[in-house]
Amino acid sequence: MSGKQGGKAKPLKAPKSDKKEYDEIYLLVQDDLANIQKKKDEEKALKELRAKAQQKGSFGGSGLKKSGKK
Repeated sequence: MSGKQGGKAKPLKAPKSDKKEYDEIYLLVQDDLANIQKKKDEEKALKELRAKAQQKGSFGGSGLKKSGKK
């Protein structure tokens, strides 16, 4: 048998998939930007809450509770 076979040769590369429409890509980018902005806002709010909590001091101030058993 010879090294080459007859018939149509298979393509070496897979065919490229259809590119997304620009509108779809634009909407995806807008969603990503909105999510990033939302995360930044949440982080900012958490930082403010932490700063407030540090100013007030600890809650209760009595430390760890001990059980009544001796």
